[in-house]
Amino acid sequence: MTTDEHHCKASGTLARCAVLTISDTRTEANDSSGRFIRDSLGAAGHSVAAYQIVKDDPEAIERQLRTWTRNSDVQVICCTGGTGIAPRDSTIEVAERLIGKKLDGFGELFRMLSWEEIGAAAMLSRAVAGLAEETMLFVMPGSTNAVRLAMHKLIIPELSHLIWVRSA
Repeated sequence: MTTDEHHCKASGTLARCAVLTISDTRTEANDSSGRFIRDSLGAAGHSVAAYQIVKDDPEAIERQLRTWTRNSDVQVICCTGGTGIAPRDSTIEVAERLIGKKLDGFGELFRMLSWEEIGAAAMLSRAVAGLAEETMLFVMPGSTNAVRLAMHKLIIPELSHLIWVRSA
């Protein structure tokens, strides 16, 4: 089956998603990146089954991610924050422990597209994605601009296809 045929069959497949913001300072009131993810998923017809903010603490991040990867109502987890190189940034290390099948292209394409917007600073991004248990996991930086780029250029265009392929 060609890629076009796959996309045609997958069209209309909607995902049940969870959104996790990792931050020591964000609250629901000022979490613009988490809000943008939720709004983007909803606008594309996907549902948001859960939303949470956790501190940038490896145990808290892993506990929340494992809770959702074991919940059959959650097919996709979109994370934002904790992806930098500061001492407290630990999201990537946790996510990589949970991902069994990595989608290398997500991080590669994210950095390529970021290069067009922010230049050499794109190399600082450690965005990753893959399959954790049976759940698609996307980890994006905390900036709203980075989330906008990932959601509009990468995640939303392929999410129905990814869910369809995962369950086929």
